[in-house]
Amino acid sequence: MTKTTASAPARIAARVFAVLILACSWGCTPSTRITGTWKNPEVESRSYDKVVVAALTDNIRARQTVETDMQNQLQQRGITATRSIDLFPPTVSRSGPDVNLLLQKVKDQHYGAILTVALLDEETDTRYVPGGYGYTPMTRYGWYGRFRGYYTYWYPTLYDPGYYTEEKVYFLETNLYDTETERLLWSAQSKSYSPASLRKASETLAELTVAQMARESIIP
Repeated sequence: MTKTTASAPARIAARVFAVLILACSWGCTPSTRITGTWKNPEVESRSYDKVVVAALTDNIRARQTVETDMQNQLQQRGITATRSIDLFPPTVSRSGPDVNLLLQKVKDQHYGAILTVALLDEETDTRYVPGGYGYTPMTRYGWYGRFRGYYTYWYPTLYDPGYYTEEKVYFLETNLYDTETERLLWSAQSKSYSPASLRKASETLAELTVAQMARESIIP
């Protein structure tokens, strides 16, 4: 993947989140799955019960949606979760809130960890959808005696030609950082195939991510 400047990830995430919002017109069934996780072996295992959720995008609607869904899933497991948009409301700055101010505010309010959600990349997957065949039923003697019937008898299969279709594939990353040390504690990557809407993709991502964190004893 091409290296980018410090502000580039936020710009990429904003563009991709915007595409997700407009994806409501797509007719594909949404499919989101976690492709891999990593847990820092050098960090002493502990369970975090107070977390700030931060979606790394300057798209206000996307930020609010993703953070809200993650917050809801964490709260269902007894975690005190706060959205970064509540700590730092949207501003005109495309670079986002000052990271030092953000960390200080999180520490002052005694949050143990920060959970980030970022869109790393997107691809267009072109695939061929094969055509279908269907049998044309007839009466017992419907084909006999006339050209029309005879012709239809020998060509009872209707062919529906195939076609090519394009689907978007989004690559997402969720990271958990310790507030005091700022060290990466846990990370998960996932794929989302042509989500029908940001709402559905966000809900599924939050559900899968929080469930996986619980299985790996990152949260209660």
